[in-house]
Amino acid sequence: MAGRSRSVQVSRHAGSPGLALKHNRSTVHEDLNVEIAESLAEARSARERARWEERIEIVEAFLLAIVAVATAWSGYQAAQWDGRQAELYAQASTTHTRANRAFTLGGQQKLLDVSTFNTWIEARSEGKRELASLYERRFSPEFKTAFDAWIALDPLSNPDAPPGPGFMPEYVNPLLERGAALDHRGDRIFEAGTSARHQADEYIRTTVVLATVLFLLALSQRFRIRQVRLGVVAVAIGLIAFGLISIATFPRI
Repeated sequence: MAGRSRSVQVSRHAGSPGLALKHNRSTVHEDLNVEIAESLAEARSARERARWEERIEIVEAFLLAIVAVATAWSGYQAAQWDGRQAELYAQASTTHTRANRAFTLGGQQKLLDVSTFNTWIEARSEGKRELASLYERRFSPEFKTAFDAWIALDPLSNPDAPPGPGFMPEYVNPLLERGAALDHRGDRIFEAGTSARHQADEYIRTTVVLATVLFLLALSQRFRIRQVRLGVVAVAIGLIAFGLISIATFPRI
């Protein structure tokens, strides 16, 4: 029995190195398979990431081209409308100056007619008909027309007659009317200048929005996390759409 047990132990010791070697070989093969699988997975992931980055870079480049052109156009239109505003304000100022000049001349003409009419009344009341006729000839053509219509109403005995020719509907002072027309025209030109300024401000605001898009697109290229980069690009696309729609609906010079 002792001899048999010793022979069994010897046979076990003799066979254990082969089993250990086989076990080590299988373990090495398994480790190699795992490493190869991981390497293949990493290579596949790297290729997918590279393809995704190429696509997103193409999209970003396309957006940058659109934004560059839109920003240049918006800035150009802002400058054009700003110049239009200055031009209209200058025209409005000149027109109001001409209106004031016409108002001044018209007021002086009306004052002269009224003064001449007062001296006519004095000459007529004193019976100086030749002097009164002289004053009548000194009336302006417009005042003379109203004066004749006023005389036809027999104002010296008719209490319902207007107090003077200047109150007659026939009296028209062309200088005062021209001044009123010029003043109204100057107001309209000034309003157009204000509208031009407002339009220039709209283009400037759109330019600022497009400049923000440039910043976002430059910022997105710094991110390697796909969701973050896509989110920044999505915001940029929304702002681009807003800017392009605004530019398309704005009036242009």
